[in-house]
Amino acid sequence: MQTMKYPRCSLPEIALITQHLPADHIPDVRRHTCESLLDAGLRERVKPGARIAITAGSRGMGGYVELLRGIADAVKAAGGEPFLIPAMGSHGGATPEGQTEILHRLGATEAASGAPIHATMETVTLGTADNGAVAHLDRCAYDADGIIVLGRVKTHPEYDPRIASGLLKMVTIGLGKQAGAQSAHNHRLWDSVLAVPRVTLAHANILFGVAVVENGHRQPLVIEVVPPTYEAFHEADTRLLDIARAHVATIPFDSLDLLVVDELGKNISGSGMDLNVVGRWRATGKGEPVPDFRRIVALSLTPSSLGNGLGIGLADFTTQRFLDAYDPGVSYMNLLTATEPGSTTREGPLPLALPTDREAIEVGLYAALPGPNPRLCRIRSTAELAQFWVSEALLEEVRQNPRLTIAGPPAPMQFDSAGNLF
Repeated sequence: MQTMKYPRCSLPEIALITQHLPADHIPDVRRHTCESLLDAGLRERVKPGARIAITAGSRGMGGYVELLRGIADAVKAAGGEPFLIPAMGSHGGATPEGQTEILHRLGATEAASGAPIHATMETVTLGTADNGAVAHLDRCAYDADGIIVLGRVKTHPEYDPRIASGLLKMVTIGLGKQAGAQSAHNHRLWDSVLAVPRVTLAHANILFGVAVVENGHRQPLVIEVVPPTYEAFHEADTRLLDIARAHVATIPFDSLDLLVVDELGKNISGSGMDLNVVGRWRATGKGEPVPDFRRIVALSLTPSSLGNGLGIGLADFTTQRFLDAYDPGVSYMNLLTATEPGSTTREGPLPLALPTDREAIEVGLYAALPGPNPRLCRIRSTAELAQFWVSEALLEEVRQNPRLTIAGPPAPMQFDSAGNLF
């Protein structure tokens, strides 16, 4: 990349801040998951030697490998043979190899999970839902003797008052693979999430759902085994969503000149950066800018995204390091699969890219046209908000917020010899 002298602002000193979030969680996730499934009657549902498929998504939920291992333990204790199926729509370039690699990068190897991975993009069509979306089912899951659906219940970047991420979405998008995800989005995602599982649950041999709610530290707070009926999955998704909402962590400032995001990725949010944190207006271009983060710099892409940089369009600036990790083909496949009536492609296009972190942050701050005391906040990601850094202009607001503590004095940002933060 050609080096030029772009207009910049000198950077303010920043202080480390701790945000006090509820810390209740399940300490032994693997054991809790296994015992919950067995207590729910898994032994009665699994015949000796039965092959049981376990959905393994791409979001990197807290306790992910322990959850998968606990489900595999329960299947083995019931006499079955567990295996993992990548359940992530079009991620990984919509290839079996790409989706398997994502699981490996999330730590979900056969050795760690206790179950081999069987990956395919082939599906079986089960029927058409009331809204016109076709219900697809992963061929490996279809051929199995039973399926256990693991899903995290949480707020979704695209808001819908009726439903959010959870078991129903995993049945629709995860088990549906790329073909199912595309059909669901083409017929409006949330209408499909409410309609497609009626078909899938009626025709697929789903044994149980395992619904998980995280706290703000990304630790499992609730692990609940759910009977395999549409009514039970819907009830659990809506009830647990209320618990999840109470644990959503946000950036506790209404306005910033610049937000620096260390990394974005598909394991963090479907939109790379959670719109509940950075503002839905950034994706739609509509409504009041709330929160009013005038410029965003996104520095890097998570390795487990496997090049899928969807969501970088929400930022104003990025780095050469991000470009080096970005795979256009993988990103475009995900973007086009998620096409809905009235949707935009705003999350896809690359923003202005600078050679180093320092340049990206300094140029980004200049573009915000701040006053003499710039309001700057740096976060690791929109999913990690228990600690972050702020400039001195924000410290008085920190002192007035009982949930925040100043964990260290203001100091200059520390860049390496290449001009990068990390």
